[in-house]
Amino acid sequence: MTTRYAWHLAPDGLATRRQLRALGLRPGGQDVAAHVERPRRRRGPLVAYLYLVERAKPVRPMTARRAAALAKANTARRTCPACRRDSGYVIPASLGTCVPCHDLPAQPAA
Repeated sequence: MTTRYAWHLAPDGLATRRQLRALGLRPGGQDVAAHVERPRRRRGPLVAYLYLVERAKPVRPMTARRAAALAKANTARRTCPACRRDSGYVIPASLGTCVPCHDLPAQPAA
């Protein structure tokens, strides 16, 4: 069982994933050291997991192959499956196509 802290009351030396990333670090396989809870009125509390900063490892450097794979994945997310054009934005999963293709009236089956 991890230690629980109230919102804004976690001691120094603990950080969330985002805070670690801002420091150029990553959890590096360590278990969650503690968590903070932010209460909400009508739902359960928001939970943020905390990691020990002293046990965090440096972020792995971006390699050329990794950058190329990331660029390819982002291009695929922007390419409309209907018209095969780069839409310039990530296509929403709720639409499935770019906005112009989605807004076209349905073509009757021939």
